Amino acid sequence: MRAEISFGKSLIGILFAGLAATGCTTTSQPAATPAKTKTKQAQAAKVTFNYTAKDRDCLKRAMYFESQHSDEDGYMAVGTVVMNRLTSGAYPPSICGVVAQEKQFAPGVMTREVKPQAEPELATAADAILLKGARHPAVKDAMFFHTDGLKFPYGNMHYVTVAGGNAFYEKRDSNGMLQTPPPLPSYEVAMNYVPGESMLPPQFEALIPSAVPVPLPSPDPMATASTMSAVNMAPTARMAPIANPIPMPMPMPMPITAPVTSPATAIEPEPGMPIAIPIPRPAYDSVMLRGAIPANGG
Repeated sequence: MRAEISFGKSLIGILFAGLAATGCTTTSQPAATPAKTKTKQAQAAKVTFNYTAKDRDCLKRAMYFESQHSDEDGYMAVGTVVMNRLTSGAYPPSICGVVAQEKQFAPGVMTREVKPQAEPELATAADAILLKGARHPAVKDAMFFHTDGLKFPYGNMHYVTVAGGNAFYEKRDSNGMLQTPPPLPSYEVAMNYVPGESMLPPQFEALIPSAVPVPLPSPDPMATASTMSAVNMAPTARMAPIANPIPMPMPMPMPITAPVTSPATAIEPEPGMPIAIPIPRPAYDSVMLRGAIPANGG
C-alpha cells in the first residue's frame, strides 16, 4: 500500500513538473528590439587651396607693410583680408596673386625690406592663418581697409573694426547685402602646402626628339682667334647633360688664320637623347600678375 501511495506521488510529481515545464516554454517572450543604427552625417568637403613658401612670404609682406609694422593684432587683421580675397573667387587664386595685384596693396610690398626684428611675430601670425585656419574675429567678411582717420563720401562702406592703424570695412548696399562675393569661412577652407613649387615656369620647358637636328648658326666671320677658341672650349647649352661624365683632357685650341664662311651646321645627337631648348625667364612682375582678375577697389 505504501509502495502504491509512493508510486502515485511520484507519478503526480512527474506530471506536475511536465506541466510546469510546458507552461514555461509557451510563455510569450517580448519581441527583441532592433538595434539602433547610428547615422553619421557626412561632413562637407573643404575647399583646398595650395600655397608655397613664396605664398607664405607674400602673406607676411602684406601683413607687415599694410599694418604699419604694428603688432600681431594688426598682422592678423590684414592677413584675414588676404584670405578673404583668396577664398571669395573674385580675386587671383593664390596668395601671391592677391598681394601682388596692381594698386591693391602698399607700393613696393613685394620688393621692400622686412626688418629682421619683425620676423618671429610675422611667422607666428602667418602659421596661425595657414596651419590653424585662424582669422581676426572682428574683420568678418571685410576685404577692404584704409588708414584709420580718413573719411570718404561713399555710402557702401560698412566698417567692422580698427586694427593696426587701419579701418576695415565691407562693401554693402542699402539693404545690407554684400556687394562682393562672400569669402569662405575658415572651417570650410583647407590650406595645402606644396614644397619646392615655384610660381615661375620651368627654365627648360621645350623638349624636342633627338632625331631632329638642332640648327647651329654660322660663327661671326669677324670673330678673333681667341674668341673662337673660347667658344670651342665652352660646353654648348643645347646638349643634354651626361650623368657622371668621364674627365677628358682639355684640347688645345686650333689657330684660325682665315674668316669662317661655312654655312649653318647641325648637331646630330645620339638617338633617344632629349635635348632641352632654354627659353628666356619671364619678368617677375608679369608672372606674378598672370591671369589676375580686375581689381574690385581697395
